[in-house]
Amino acid sequence: MIKLPDEHGQLRPHEPGRAPSAVYPPGPAPRGRTVFAAAHVVADPYRTAADAPAAIDWDATLAFRCHLWRHGLAVAEAMDTAQRGMGLDWPAAAELIRRSAAEARSMGGRIAAGVGTDQLATPVTSLAAVAAAYTEQLATAEECGAQPVVMASRALAALARGPEDYLETYGRLLGQCAEPVILHWLGPMFDPQLTGYWGSTDLDAATETLLALIAAHPGKVDGVKVSLLDAHREIELRRRLPDGVRCYTGDDFHYPELIEGDQHGISHALLGIFDPLAPVAAEAVRALDENDTQRFRSLLDPTVELSRHLFGAPTRYYKTGVVFLAWLSGHQPHFTMVGAQHCARSLPHLARAYELADRLGLFPDPDLAAFRVTSFLAVHGVSQ
Repeated sequence: MIKLPDEHGQLRPHEPGRAPSAVYPPGPAPRGRTVFAAAHVVADPYRTAADAPAAIDWDATLAFRCHLWRHGLAVAEAMDTAQRGMGLDWPAAAELIRRSAAEARSMGGRIAAGVGTDQLATPVTSLAAVAAAYTEQLATAEECGAQPVVMASRALAALARGPEDYLETYGRLLGQCAEPVILHWLGPMFDPQLTGYWGSTDLDAATETLLALIAAHPGKVDGVKVSLLDAHREIELRRRLPDGVRCYTGDDFHYPELIEGDQHGISHALLGIFDPLAPVAAEAVRALDENDTQRFRSLLDPTVELSRHLFGAPTRYYKTGVVFLAWLSGHQPHFTMVGAQHCARSLPHLARAYELADRLGLFPDPDLAAFRVTSFLAVHGVSQ
């Protein structure tokens, strides 16, 4: 029995699981959905949080990506799950893209990579500088063979006077792309500095700008990753996308119903929650290849409570819970994050994450997870 702390300072008993609820073996990529897991980075605990570029444990970081590929998932690299803008700077991100892309080639895995403007020093004074920063990062991704994911830019959000500035800046970039890219609409719950993206805080108006951009550049956009945590809005957007342009759900609250889809269409996926859920998520989505929606929902629906907990406000700190679960699962030997983000969530929050994951049977070795969580609690003054 483990005593877990709650937000009121009380301890509650939890009986750890004795075995995973099911063991999902490695398998092929799903046929009917393109499914990316946005992968976290493993810090080097022997270097300081102030090191630049960010101190990364390359062996453990790349091993985790191999874990995702073995289970049939594609890897979304150097995205917000990897702490872009929260500890991972552009030099480290560029090296991460290069190394992961080389590993993907050796394994035959699919990889996409985040393209942004985070190398710019602030304040940024011109849209031309934003476009040049995007161009530099685009070149890095394309040279490595990674599909570019054009991430939302804090610099552009700060500079843009209206929709026309977004259309001009993105238009420049899309005109240079060798292959179709994924556009990323990241909501302010993930990054408050992106409030009013696409030129308006009115989401209906912002949607019109995004659709106008896609229509103006046929063949240049593979899809749109939507991270607004609003299932209705995502469904409305995906119904209006041109033929051949995918909707990639980034909704970590409603992903089962969005991936399943309806009579009018489906969402593909690019999700941070598929980092800790990789084996069960891949197994679930492959069930859709056999039209077995009942099995798909029976596997994924129970995971939503954990995902909503990890992505609870302030949502941008969800990475802390993701890395905590990776440590408890044995994917890395420590719980240390670049930028000291392991301190971003409370002890009760992390204890609850362990409890929910354990009840789902997510830990490959429940005894290891129990030992590590009790050790973690003891360091924080919770004796058993």
